[in-house]
Amino acid sequence: MSFKVIIIDDEPLAINILKNYIEQIKELSLVQTFTNAIDASTFLQRNEVDIIFLDINMPIMNGLDLLGSINSKAMVVMTTAHEDYALKSFELEAIDYLVKPIPFHRFLKTVHRIINLKEGFPKKEVQNTNENHSIFVKVDKKKLQKIYLDDIIVIESLKDYIRIKTKANKFIIHRTLSSFTEELPSDKFIRIHRSYTIAIDKIEAIEGNSVEVQGIRYTIGRSYLNDVKSKILDESLE
Repeated sequence: MSFKVIIIDDEPLAINILKNYIEQIKELSLVQTFTNAIDASTFLQRNEVDIIFLDINMPIMNGLDLLGSINSKAMVVMTTAHEDYALKSFELEAIDYLVKPIPFHRFLKTVHRIINLKEGFPKKEVQNTNENHSIFVKVDKKKLQKIYLDDIIVIESLKDYIRIKTKANKFIIHRTLSSFTEELPSDKFIRIHRSYTIAIDKIEAIEGNSVEVQGIRYTIGRSYLNDVKSKILDESLE
């Protein structure tokens, strides 16, 4: 199967790098490149593509505005030098977010993800597989990501989203912290604040109304304090 690809970026060097990457992958076929979002928008109104590599900071119309305005079935990969727009990109259903300079192995991982999505995934948004000590979470419109429970360090609330920090990655998913925490085993995870759920075995120290995890201190909310102490501290220390 061949996937039709376009690149939208106002930097010629960035376009050339992606063109070179695309040429290395036989499943990809570069159809067109654009240096501004307006020309790309006109093209997409008349043509169907499978993958769009889209820069964010461009003149007149930026990449996020284009992503929010197009009606395309293409999978959009954001390419940018800035990390600040990741949440907004995923809200607009971008499939991935690549930070420049983009290494080839990271580009390849994204392409393999897109190809694999064509094979389909289970319909349930979250699936517990406690026998394997893992959980599946929906990290974009179609993909379910397997995360091992032992790898999770902290889950942070971002209003209607949560950020799951693992040993190697961070995942942003459209869930509330309360509903997600309820699906985790209570002997492994504990809600310590309205904004944080922590893996109990990752807690390195407790001091006053805070816990330390990987050198970072997290405040224990007043309403959670007794529960945290009863679960984490030995009775002799209470």
